[in-house]
Amino acid sequence: EIKKNFGFGCMRFPTVDEAVDVGAVMEMVDYFMEAGFNYFDTAHGYMEGKSEVVVAKCLTSRYPRDAYVLTDKLSAGCFEKAEDIRPLFESQLALCGVEYFDFYLFHALNRNSYVKHKNCNTFEIVNKLHSEGKVRHIAMSFHDTADVLDRILTEQPCIEAVQLQINYLDWESPAFHAKECYEIARKHGKEIIVMEPIKGGTLANLPPE
Repeated sequence: EIKKNFGFGCMRFPTVDEAVDVGAVMEMVDYFMEAGFNYFDTAHGYMEGKSEVVVAKCLTSRYPRDAYVLTDKLSAGCFEKAEDIRPLFESQLALCGVEYFDFYLFHALNRNSYVKHKNCNTFEIVNKLHSEGKVRHIAMSFHDTADVLDRILTEQPCIEAVQLQINYLDWESPAFHAKECYEIARKHGKEIIVMEPIKGGTLANLPPE
């Protein structure tokens, strides 16, 4: 159960001499949990492949499994054929130190990666993982135009939620289609997970003008 509507993104961790500062991340995780939040989001390629390991060190080995909600992702760049999917997934579970993911996202879907996912039967495979209890909720993150999102959600009813880049700068931007994609996701009755609410920190450090 997600306690509050704010997530801990694991794409950017503090580093010292190019190594993740595990002590600092532990402090951040503890502060986040003590404040009543519990949603964590990682992916296989984050922090040059180190993110999942850090999640295990700083979160999953230190808190009971029902204390947090953990999201991981299936990235198109991490597989070439259908036979790659399950071994990749099992390695992600092992790296994170868990037996299931609360959310498993088709990562950064767009018109091109969607074709690869369909050709490799990833939707059927993840559905099977869901039926086995290794994935509690199937979702997707998305970076493309609203018509592509409409097509995916029409063709893949297993997707329960959509993660979209939404912030006040991108809401009506022709580059991100945030408003249009939000409206499509809502049309299909999907839950919305917001990513980049402050554009990777950019909107927290506004220029003087």
